[in-house]
Amino acid sequence: MLIGKYFRIIWYTLFVVLSTSSFFVSANTLEGIRVWPSPDETRIVIDLNSEANYSYFTLSSPYRLVVDLKNTNVKAKLPLNVKDSKVLTKIRKSSPPSKNTTRLVFELKHSVTAEVFKLAPTPGGQYGHRLVMDLPHSGTTNSTPTLSKPSTPSKPVINSNNSHIIGNGEIVVAIDAGHGGEDPGSIGPTRKYEKHATLAISKKVVAQINAQPGMRAVMTRSGDYFVNLNKRTEIARKNKSHLLVSIHADSFRSPQPRGGSVFVLNTRRANTEIGRWVEKHEKQSELLGGAGDVLAKNSNDRNVSQTLLDLQFSHSQKEGYKLAKNVLSEMGKVIRLHKKEPVNASLAVLKSPDIPSILIETGFISNPTEEKQLFQRAHQDKIARSISKAIIRYLHDNPPQGTLLAAQGGQTKHKVRSGESLSLIAKKYGTTMAKIKSENNLKSTSLKIGQVLVIPSNKPVYVAPKNTVSSANTSSSQARTIITHKVRSGEYLGKIASKYKVTTSSIRSLNKLKSDTLFVGQKLKVSIVAPVKKHTVKRGEFLGKIASKYGVSVSSLRKANKLRSDELAIGQVLIIPTS
Repeated sequence: MLIGKYFRIIWYTLFVVLSTSSFFVSANTLEGIRVWPSPDETRIVIDLNSEANYSYFTLSSPYRLVVDLKNTNVKAKLPLNVKDSKVLTKIRKSSPPSKNTTRLVFELKHSVTAEVFKLAPTPGGQYGHRLVMDLPHSGTTNSTPTLSKPSTPSKPVINSNNSHIIGNGEIVVAIDAGHGGEDPGSIGPTRKYEKHATLAISKKVVAQINAQPGMRAVMTRSGDYFVNLNKRTEIARKNKSHLLVSIHADSFRSPQPRGGSVFVLNTRRANTEIGRWVEKHEKQSELLGGAGDVLAKNSNDRNVSQTLLDLQFSHSQKEGYKLAKNVLSEMGKVIRLHKKEPVNASLAVLKSPDIPSILIETGFISNPTEEKQLFQRAHQDKIARSISKAIIRYLHDNPPQGTLLAAQGGQTKHKVRSGESLSLIAKKYGTTMAKIKSENNLKSTSLKIGQVLVIPSNKPVYVAPKNTVSSANTSSSQARTIITHKVRSGEYLGKIASKYKVTTSSIRSLNKLKSDTLFVGQKLKVSIVAPVKKHTVKRGEFLGKIASKYGVSVSSLRKANKLRSDELAIGQVLIIPTS
């Protein structure tokens, strides 16, 4: 009887343990599903309250991806229709293979090779356990990146001194808006996301660079979607970029740090505590992909490839440092700096050996004051202007070989002689003392004999290109008229201004634009120079006949020529109004 009692106790204990274990095994919950379409792929993120136990397979006719989540119940609302993805149309539940399994079906437009992986909770706590599916739009995981603004192929240009200009001679700058989509970046005290501030500032920088003759900017991402770090440098490389500038907002564990910084690549440890913090958090990010495959794969001698790569890397680091100094100089005029010298860090987005790269921290989003500023349009404009001005100045001083800017000649330098003053030198080169002081960071007008000064270029450096219509042509044979332009996909202010041969500032002023950001479908007024047609009255002609000939009304002819009657004289010259 005693044995029977103990036997019952043992069985009861085992029942409780097994029941409890079963409870914990089936306790996983699917809390939400997020879809992030980008130009090249669609990312699906499944939020869970514990680590996923999953399997998956694909089906055809129709195409589907099927994911089985074991011991998981569903809290999220399904089905979910997806409208803005190039590959995914719907997410729904289906009959599971076993009782405690949830089966999800992802309905696809075509066959794809999906990449499925788990992500652990983020250190900051904004995300828990996740299961991620990346669906490439081209049907393979090695799809070519979508280029933000591909250049129109053109024949090589030969300049007057017979030096070869590569392609169309444009200087290409890749602007990388940090984070995006599933990765919000740092989150401020009032829950504002870094990814939104970086995209807004980046778009403004792109517009200002595109307004420069001979320069073109491309974006690694132009919307709120995920792009991993390898693909960011790949997009820059596919566009044949001469520079890669990554724009971020800094963060720290305490709210006290403030100010902007510029990071440059150093393969050794970061030289500041903030730098180490940034490195640590990048390594914890699911975006980290390393430097990418940059060795020449077709070379039979890997040592030769490595040597060439090291030489490129050394050059890129040196040029990146020079660019960083320019950016700090300009940013320091409009915002507080956290560090007045470039900060060394080993960050993946900087590890492109063939493209000089920098990472700009525009302020600390973890600081309440700077978080607020980073989302103010006027503050974003100030930062964007300083960054673009620094980039443009660097490129004028260091024009890449094979570009139009290089063919036009580099910077002009002047060695101070006895008896020369700053005003005399400025007059000699047709510039101003203020410009020379700014270009050479002079604090006074005092000069030393033998001092070498960089003479600023008289070409437009920051402002938009001037009207290309010469004053000789803008005479009585021409007049201005207002037309309406509807913004199309891929257009920006500089491109529209160039199309109509006007300045970006004239479009801004006419439309009262507060920034260079445009929207597809937006209507802009453009004041263009239109040729004025003239007609000499011949025998037998009358006002109605002339109006009919040119497709205008009689009343418009009267108004354009200030006629008091319809009587005309042979040989009389009439202005034909624009129809």
